[in-house]
Amino acid sequence: MPSVVGLLEQRELTARRHVNEPREEADRIHAELDIAEREWNEWVIARSRVGEVLAPDNGAVGCPDASSENLPGPGEPPVRSEPAEAAKPKSVASMWRASRKPVPCPAPR
Repeated sequence: MPSVVGLLEQRELTARRHVNEPREEADRIHAELDIAEREWNEWVIARSRVGEVLAPDNGAVGCPDASSENLPGPGEPPVRSEPAEAAKPKSVASMWRASRKPVPCPAPR
């Protein structure tokens, strides 16, 4: 006949497994999310840079840093308008556009 302490230890081990398995999965998903957000941030910056380079100059003094002022800094994920679970890759550009605010250029001197 098993002891009460032995039965309790078995249940504790089962409960620990029930905690550790989801915790490991959550850690894996968190790491994957960090990588995906970094990549997303790089694409947002790349698109902004291309937009700066291809923007028509029209002979006026430009505001070269205006479009980059609304971008997150290095290591910061782009601003999301939805929770991570609801964000879809096809809507990243539209969410980024919606989160941008116009930045006025300073008057030329």
